[in-house]
Amino acid sequence: MYKKLTFSTALILLFCWSDLMAYPIDGYNYTGIRRLLRLELMEKGEIDGFQKLTPGSTRKMADIELLLCGRPVREDLETLPEQDSVLQEKLDDLMQRMNPNYSITVLDLTVNETPIYAARRPEIGYQPGSVGKLAVLTGLFAELEKVYPNDFKKQQQLLKNKYVEGGKFAVYDHHTVPFFDTVTYAFNKRVVRESDVFSLYEWADHMTSVSNNGAASIVWREAMLMRIFGKDYPDLTQEKADLYFKETPRDSLARVANRVVNEPLRALNIAHDEWRLGSMFTRGASSIVPPMGGSIGTPLGLMKWLLALERGDIVGYESSLEMKRLIYMSDRRIRYARAEVLDSAAVCFKSGSLYSFLDGTPRKKYAGTRYNYMNSVAIVEHRDGSSYLVAMESNVKGKNSAYDHYILATRIDGMLRKHRKREEINAVLKGEVD
Repeated sequence: MYKKLTFSTALILLFCWSDLMAYPIDGYNYTGIRRLLRLELMEKGEIDGFQKLTPGSTRKMADIELLLCGRPVREDLETLPEQDSVLQEKLDDLMQRMNPNYSITVLDLTVNETPIYAARRPEIGYQPGSVGKLAVLTGLFAELEKVYPNDFKKQQQLLKNKYVEGGKFAVYDHHTVPFFDTVTYAFNKRVVRESDVFSLYEWADHMTSVSNNGAASIVWREAMLMRIFGKDYPDLTQEKADLYFKETPRDSLARVANRVVNEPLRALNIAHDEWRLGSMFTRGASSIVPPMGGSIGTPLGLMKWLLALERGDIVGYESSLEMKRLIYMSDRRIRYARAEVLDSAAVCFKSGSLYSFLDGTPRKKYAGTRYNYMNSVAIVEHRDGSSYLVAMESNVKGKNSAYDHYILATRIDGMLRKHRKREEINAVLKGEVD
């Protein structure tokens, strides 16, 4: 049963490992995200540095496409299909052997094949942890569309050229972020400070790539300011922004924050109890914008989001594609995405965890005894056209579930490939194909 969580009850609040990186590494000129330039120079051998990437992590911006756009045979997939009975039986058997209490949805979108769907406990609610940052990302692009309607080029330039200070929203977070000087090539990583200044693109990248909680609160803050100031937002000064948060009643701030991240989810037909976000990600932010309504996520709600993304329906095609680039993994992979069978596949991924301990129980990372949420959302695309979406959530107390997620990734990949192969064999036997 879901219960509202507060900072006082969350003894340890860790959302994701800090070495994860996203966005294709050829994206510097397009986004101005400075760490991408370093990765690109390292890949070319122009600066020193160790950057061993899996083959699936080296795809370029042009390689990232939306699976359900430009393919007429599947453009009618507006909602999730009925559960495939054969695949469902296989998924149930797999989850029963692994852990019957896990909740998962799987949607196979393999090229030139009929989409197939299976789910287990899809409507069970969990605290989404850092997976909730996808709702913040959605809110950001929804508000950008209001600032510059039907003009994604201007929206993208705003992301690239608008620099904002972290302020109190940035603290505190243990996740380090990368700092790269494009002139001297000096590089280091450290936690975010209130005085740090990054572009909107870089804050969004810090939120998705290293799951920085301060960055998530800042992106959410800027989306709120876009909602309030509209077309005046591009020229909004730091002083005027700070004054807004100082003079506006806290309950009003809570309502604006809640609407900014949750209204876009409702527009995607994701219900209130399927996915909602109610609290900022840092103590500093929550001291200014109080929580409202609690946070919850279900595999069904997350899968609806993934489907909308691949259809290009989150704001629009260009916004959906840019969000997919922001969660494309171009560095060390963890948890579900760590499975070796995915090394050659492109993986767009977001993971999240949240855990706390009962008094007198062992205290190990990602092994909470009061609650121990671990969630994985993944888009997997193999070179042979095999593609699928997965949303998985768990709350196994006293155990780090990262290894289970890793094993399940291996087995789900094999399950889907064998299922497709069996369909192909059956079709040949029936004389449906040569």
